Amino acid sequence: MKNPKLIGILLVFIFSIGTNLLAQKESLLIGYGDILHIQVYDTPEMEQRARVTDAGDLPLSFLGNVKVAGMTPGDAANEIEHRLIAAGIMVHPQVTIRVDEYATQNVSVMGQVLKPGPYEIDTRRKVIDVLALAGGLTPIADRHITIERYGDPNKKVEYYYSNVAGTALQEDPMVYPGDTVIVPEAAVVYVLGDVSKPGGYPINTNDSKITVLQAIALAGYANHTAAVGKSKLVRKTPTGVEEIDLPVGAMEKGKTKDVALLPDDVVYVPFSAMRNVLVNGSAILASATSAAIYIH
Repeated sequence: MKNPKLIGILLVFIFSIGTNLLAQKESLLIGYGDILHIQVYDTPEMEQRARVTDAGDLPLSFLGNVKVAGMTPGDAANEIEHRLIAAGIMVHPQVTIRVDEYATQNVSVMGQVLKPGPYEIDTRRKVIDVLALAGGLTPIADRHITIERYGDPNKKVEYYYSNVAGTALQEDPMVYPGDTVIVPEAAVVYVLGDVSKPGGYPINTNDSKITVLQAIALAGYANHTAAVGKSKLVRKTPTGVEEIDLPVGAMEKGKTKDVALLPDDVVYVPFSAMRNVLVNGSAILASATSAAIYIH
């Protein structure tokens, strides 16, 4: 092939394909304070290095400020190409951007993990990998996890960390340097009265739901001295304390539907008639505040 013009076109085409493929593989977003290396194909006089400002702009000598924070290097290069064309500076620019120095290499993991704190990463990581860096979840962790994007507190990604491995891996979002991962404490229900282990139990089941029978089972079931037939659900509502009779025996036999519990609900299984002390719902709720929390 001896046509110089055709060779030049092919080289530009190949360069463009390579740039696009590189952009597809890029995963790290440009952050505030990062130092970028900008090159324009066949135009060495436009090569420069610049730091991204606190406003997210890249100050360029030939274009002025270009907003690049939150973009991949490939997307930022495309934006500069469009700006060069719009400004009439170049007709077919080919821009590449490399991050020479990252200013935001830590991801913060907060809340109910075994080792909360900052962890250094230099590229995006799956949230499961980041949680593993922090030692994993504590037994009282809520599985509804929030990822707060760096530089934009209003931009949050909600992720449910399922107990089912396939589901957890399939829906595993990415965490970027500078992000914050927040693992809250799970809501708690209480089982008090004449049961083997009265106390509080975190709702950390796979679907974040728990029923009366499940809660009683976690508490080791009712003792043989219990007046199971007089069990009740105590629930605090905006209008006051609500007491609901619980036909536990009928639930166990499948004659009555099991009742789903809400956070801070109290299932109270009274003692036998000879030992039973009449207590109202408010007193039961008050005793729940000092109850032990059991891990299951």
